[in-house]
Amino acid sequence: MRICGRDPDSQYVDLAVEVFSMLADATRVRIILALRANEELSVNHLADIVDKAPAAVSQHLAKLRLARIVTARQDGKHAFYRLANEHASQMVSDAIFQAEHSLGGVPRHHHPHADSMREASA
Repeated sequence: MRICGRDPDSQYVDLAVEVFSMLADATRVRIILALRANEELSVNHLADIVDKAPAAVSQHLAKLRLARIVTARQDGKHAFYRLANEHASQMVSDAIFQAEHSLGGVPRHHHPHADSMREASA
């Protein structure tokens, strides 16, 4: 009998922990936020967005690629990256929403216009 991936005894729990570990870095979270619009961006463009050196961003992207969170496409000397699927973006969004809860009060994503804010961020 197959075990559901979301059961506590799932074979995917250890892999999920590795994904969380991969995302436990502010630069990588910023990269995912920059790529969340289902857009393909170059290393230099991402470096500008996250305000880091292109070499550092390239190293983070290599790790995210090994974890199959992003995919890369070469065009001559330039590499372009995009999210491999929507799950990393959703995880990061949920983590941001959870962080908003930790501040107390009513988080921004619970305000009356939260649905339009969420759609704009997707």
